[in-house]
Amino acid sequence: MSTQTTTHSSSPLDNKTNLLFVAIGGFFVANAIIAEFIGVKVFSLEKTFGFEPLAFPLWGMIISLNLTAGALLWPLEFAISDVINEYFGRRGVKILTYITILFISYAFLMVILTMQLTPVDFWIMRQTEYGPVNMEAAFNTIFGQGLWIIIGSLIAFLVGQLIDVAIFYQVKRYTGEKYLWLRATGSTLVSQLVDSFIVLLIAFYFNPATQWALYQVIILGMVKYTYKVIMAIALTPFIYFLHRVIDDYLGKELATEMKKQAMQHK
Repeated sequence: MSTQTTTHSSSPLDNKTNLLFVAIGGFFVANAIIAEFIGVKVFSLEKTFGFEPLAFPLWGMIISLNLTAGALLWPLEFAISDVINEYFGRRGVKILTYITILFISYAFLMVILTMQLTPVDFWIMRQTEYGPVNMEAAFNTIFGQGLWIIIGSLIAFLVGQLIDVAIFYQVKRYTGEKYLWLRATGSTLVSQLVDSFIVLLIAFYFNPATQWALYQVIILGMVKYTYKVIMAIALTPFIYFLHRVIDDYLGKELATEMKKQAMQHK
């Protein structure tokens, strides 16, 4: 009489590594898409906190801390990418970066197609708490970002991410598990410097419709980068906190093994 053994394969969703990648990756993609769409709003950082704008004159321009709303989320994107790099390596970051660019492009394509739809008459003019609003004009104005801005943002994001993962890997290669703050914050500071200027150069300097002077790009780029430096440093404790949470979730043995494998994946 023969005995038949039945093996039960566990679901991929029972694997902690898979669940972690899905959770972090989902947030990474969603955060980038949200940052792209809210980036159309420009706000005053000083007035938001109840202060008068700086109004600092420099090279014929009045400098104030005016930022896009997307600037609130983009530093978090690079901090999360460093966490992904730590546990899933450069390959993990690159995969999620390409997926993010694909989904952002898809989102903008859907918006452009939606703008071509003919609205019903009763929807166009709406009475709101701010008074009568032309909803069609508002929708097209808010969501219809210029093509140059979209292209500049996507290219800046791609280049910035590739630089970030490369620097992160090289620093960790020489320092090992020590100096998390150096590889995380250091890689972000360099990649954000490149990111800040690429998007401005493409969207406003090379754009025939705007044709900004180079000094305007440099000044606004430095204002934008200064903010990102402050945010990168401020988010360093958050990165340590995420590592602690993830290590506790995975367990010390699995977390150590994943970090070791991450350095082998290109």
